[in-house]
Amino acid sequence: MPQGQPATVPEDGLTTRQRRNRPLTMVHTGIGKGKSTAAFGLALRGWNQGWPIGVFQFVKSAKWKVGEERALRVLGDSGEGGTVAWHKMGEGWSWVQRDIESSEEAAREGWEQVKRDLAAESYRLVVLDEFAYPMHWGWVDTDEVVSVLRDRPGTQHVVITGRNAPQPLLDFADLVTDMSKVKHPMDAGQKGQRGIEW
Repeated sequence: MPQGQPATVPEDGLTTRQRRNRPLTMVHTGIGKGKSTAAFGLALRGWNQGWPIGVFQFVKSAKWKVGEERALRVLGDSGEGGTVAWHKMGEGWSWVQRDIESSEEAAREGWEQVKRDLAAESYRLVVLDEFAYPMHWGWVDTDEVVSVLRDRPGTQHVVITGRNAPQPLLDFADLVTDMSKVKHPMDAGQKGQRGIEW
């Protein structure tokens, strides 16, 4: 395993092992392609470690079938790595027993379930896919998100994806990657294609 050396060693009283194993908040934002794909790559690594994985897809339609979903569900059911729970807002959250009238209400319901799962330590890695949008649009309070993530128990890692991630979230996160776009086939009029976009 690669042994990277940190640029600085904080005087926080933690041992190297304690600091190495603390839970991370990660944000993948920016206008470039690959934010969700990178988060699902983390889910694959977590699955391999035997971690229970929770994926919450905000914003995307239930009709949108992403290849990573099928792959992670199959892996989660294989009994070889960790379990995988996959929730899509567009399908209506599976734990909600009533019809949700708006996307905004659905996003809030999803966030409420994420809070319950964080409190219960249901997963070791939580992927909040496209969750930056509900915060950016004001559907979910960013300060509350930061507070909940700051106070979450245990060793739960959280990765949030989506454009326009709010600054307070970026300031709080341990790892922020801004996916920039240099060039994209859509710039030349080419639509997304099977195996590349889904």
